[in-house]
Amino acid sequence: MKVEQIYTGCLAQGAYYIMSEGEVAIIDPLREVDAYIQRASIDKAQIKYVLETHFHADFVSGHLDLAKKTGAKIVYGPTAAPAFEFYSAKDGEELSLGKIKIKVIHTPGHTMESTCYLLKDETGKEVALFSGDTLFIGDVGRPDLAQKVSAELTQEILAAHLYDSLRHKIMPLADDIIVYPAHGAGSACGKKMSKETQDTLGSQKATNYALAPDMTKPEFIEAVLDGLVAPPGYFPLNVMMNIQGYDSIDDVLARGQHAFTPDTFEAAANETSALILDTRDAQTFANGFIPNSINIGIDGSFAPWVGAMIPDIKQEILLVCEPGREAEVITRLARVGYDYTIGFLQGGFDVWKNAGKEVEKIKSISALDLADQKDKDASTLILDVRKASEFKSEHIKGAINAPLDFINDSMAMIDKDKTYFVHCAAGYRSMIFISILKARGFDHLIDVKGGFKDIKDVGKFKITEYTIPTTLLL
Repeated sequence: MKVEQIYTGCLAQGAYYIMSEGEVAIIDPLREVDAYIQRASIDKAQIKYVLETHFHADFVSGHLDLAKKTGAKIVYGPTAAPAFEFYSAKDGEELSLGKIKIKVIHTPGHTMESTCYLLKDETGKEVALFSGDTLFIGDVGRPDLAQKVSAELTQEILAAHLYDSLRHKIMPLADDIIVYPAHGAGSACGKKMSKETQDTLGSQKATNYALAPDMTKPEFIEAVLDGLVAPPGYFPLNVMMNIQGYDSIDDVLARGQHAFTPDTFEAAANETSALILDTRDAQTFANGFIPNSINIGIDGSFAPWVGAMIPDIKQEILLVCEPGREAEVITRLARVGYDYTIGFLQGGFDVWKNAGKEVEKIKSISALDLADQKDKDASTLILDVRKASEFKSEHIKGAINAPLDFINDSMAMIDKDKTYFVHCAAGYRSMIFISILKARGFDHLIDVKGGFKDIKDVGKFKITEYTIPTTLLL
């Protein structure tokens, strides 16, 4: 028996490869499926099942392409009703895979079709739980996403279902079972997830706030709903793609890998409504970029920020990439449903610049330079574009919190005629923020390289830290 976690840091997502006696099950595959097929080929095995824990919101699963290319059976738990051929497994049903069994455990709550898969080894011992978004390490799945699909479901109703699923289906299982969740820290599918990507169930019973044995249902509902922020706008769109179907990743790659010269790229940008997406490093982008392009670096939390910043998954996109990384960028866009890349600038930005085309820049200074500026002018305006929770934890005294997550609201706070110094945690998000606003006519935003990390290291700023109110200590 082989169990392999295939973790994708950009999405904080775990897919799983399970093999026994030449038969394979893939749980929650990513959009691009050739890697799973190659693994099975190396093992001289056949992919028998594609097991889906639920209709994912944060990425488009590869179930359709994987089933088409291998003949594998797509499996969902009870109540799922996708628009394609699949097997509807019953609660408690056991699926045979070589010499092992996989038990279907219907666990509604995160979504109504949410299902966990319990792995039994050759002896029948229960050894691992593939918990999807029902149970994370340190957290549980947020219960407010399915209400976007069905108006009859409220987050309170879903949270109540989740409480029952955890108490009656998961917590009675043995403490030594290994929990393999669908996500870890960084995913928007939960709020307190650990950086660890697996743990024993016994450890989670002892440490996970949502599994406290004496917690009542009303207390659970209040706890899991507390602090939830609005999910990214692309989440319900990805859900519908997972339910209704989508283009093959092969077709998306073929459509997107159209190479443009600087002249044809410029013509495409002018003649279509395509957005120019520059995926280079933030500081490389700052030193020169095509006017009106926005920067979301490929070497970061690329896919989630694309989903948060580009509201329409059918938006046509023109790419500026590091040469040779075009297919990677198109694939990572497709992971979150952005299938309409129409081409890329062949040779990258240098070719554009060498052709004498118009170039813009963004001023970027060090944290030390910002300290000097603050010493010269105490009224210097500093924008902190980190999340509200990060800002609340600690920030420069007098800074304005303008979260990138809610960029339209943040933009309304800014005076186009004033100069602002913009920082995030390390420099990735601030360049996204500035590039988007610059494309909208905000020309007085200055980036702070290294973000809050460098700001703290400089040691010249007054940092306001969160303190527990005295009333809470009484």
